[in-house]
Amino acid sequence: MTEEHPYQGERPQRQRGRRVLVVLLILLLVLIGLLVTADRVAAGMAERVLADQVRTEIAQQNVEAGPPEVEIGGFPFVTQVLDGRYKRISIGLREVRGSVQGDVLALPTLDIDAHDVTASLDTLRSGQGEVVAGSVTGTGTVSYDSLAARLDQEGLRLGERDGKLVVTAPVDILGERLPVTGTADLKVDQGRVALRFTNLTAEGMPSGPLARVLLNNFAQGISVDVPLPELPFDLTVREVRPLPEGLQVTAEAAEVPINAAG
Repeated sequence: MTEEHPYQGERPQRQRGRRVLVVLLILLLVLIGLLVTADRVAAGMAERVLADQVRTEIAQQNVEAGPPEVEIGGFPFVTQVLDGRYKRISIGLREVRGSVQGDVLALPTLDIDAHDVTASLDTLRSGQGEVVAGSVTGTGTVSYDSLAARLDQEGLRLGERDGKLVVTAPVDILGERLPVTGTADLKVDQGRVALRFTNLTAEGMPSGPLARVLLNNFAQGISVDVPLPELPFDLTVREVRPLPEGLQVTAEAAEVPINAAG
């Protein structure tokens, strides 16, 4: 007669229990994956609706730009929909142009972050109704070429060095064409960027007060107030800062409708 080991019956039960646990974990992961996918699909649909409305809004403000790219931040999206409140909505605009006194200043990029946004489910579903942001910040870049064109000086070039706006230009001083370099002080005033060029130097400049007067006159001639293009969403420029790729413009606004229906 064969003696039965007391643990032989427990091993198959443990193995079955482990298999059941593994199956449940797999099902849970699949369910989570489906929920995340559904959440992202719903967010994508809402982003497309908002992108269409933003396109209409900026067109009404006579601002030209490429197709807006909209991203709704925060996860999960569904809980924000139910609450009708969104932490952040990012809007990316490219090749932004606005008419300024007959000229056109270009912003290759304008990145807008809308915070504390309210929008009902019906608004996102139908595209009708208000989408209002508690606060909006925008960061754009004015190309140095477009700024240099405004100064209207042959051979003048602008750039950035050590956090300063730098100018280089050939200048006629006492019959000699000399390379001039210098930096500019920047200030924002009522939608305009005040450029005040200081500390200009000319390599090989003749000595004497007349040469210095001519150099100072050139500095005054290129020290101008540059009007910026009208920005969407009532954005008001607060700061300008030179970067290697262009002059960065930072703007702000509060309690702003970000869709045409608003």
